[in-house]
Amino acid sequence: MTIEHQARPTLRRFENKIALVCGAASGIGAAVARRLAQEGARLMLIGQQQGLLTQLASECAASSLACDVLQDAQVRDAVEATLTRFGRIDVLINAAGLVLNDDAASIEDAVWQRLLDVNLGGTMRLMRAVLPSMLRQGSGAIVNIASVAAFNASAGMASYAASKAGVVALTRAAANAHGNAGVRVNALAPGWVDTPMSEREMQDMAKAQGISVEQARERTVARIALGRMASAAEMAACCAFLASDDASFVSGAVLVADGGARSSAAARAQ
Repeated sequence: MTIEHQARPTLRRFENKIALVCGAASGIGAAVARRLAQEGARLMLIGQQQGLLTQLASECAASSLACDVLQDAQVRDAVEATLTRFGRIDVLINAAGLVLNDDAASIEDAVWQRLLDVNLGGTMRLMRAVLPSMLRQGSGAIVNIASVAAFNASAGMASYAASKAGVVALTRAAANAHGNAGVRVNALAPGWVDTPMSEREMQDMAKAQGISVEQARERTVARIALGRMASAAEMAACCAFLASDDASFVSGAVLVADGGARSSAAARAQ
């Protein structure tokens, strides 16, 4: 069973707001871009897949720019381009991410470094580049995409889990540092979401266990209390809440959206 969560057309929480969405080419980032556009935001979309960004920018009446979060100069250029075009940045969504499987007993330096550089380093670089403008204007909302792996790391997810735990810590540090200047910083920790990234994870799981991809999916869904994976649009709705004035007294929080996968109901199903 799947449920496609659609934006409510009556909600216009981001009217006259400027949002910078990183990792907007696909998955949760693309869904967030669509949601914010439907709620009235003006958008700058950044990521590495320029073709997909251009297509989504056309759909959302947005601007787009290629940006590699590993390159600090490109990150700063993207932020400067957004400020030049729109004059301010009210919302930053950090959705760029990478997942690779490994084990604590055999971590390869290259895998460890890449996951930290993309998932944690990329989040840091965007925040570092955007925060000065938010502090000057005395307002802003940042939503970083973490993962439930930050709290419940599965076997074979050592580097990924460490990188996402770092995102949680960075989020809370920034929230504590800049809340008195009017800047809120929160994180979303998704569980299993039906995206291209999760499909690749299913393929890896199936290969490791010697089962089919469909069997891997069935085993995964069996551990989720709601009995299904989330849609990217449902995660976008969570991001939109955290970035909106509806969450005006929410900062330093981590919203876990995993369908009850770590609830007692899910534990009984294992």
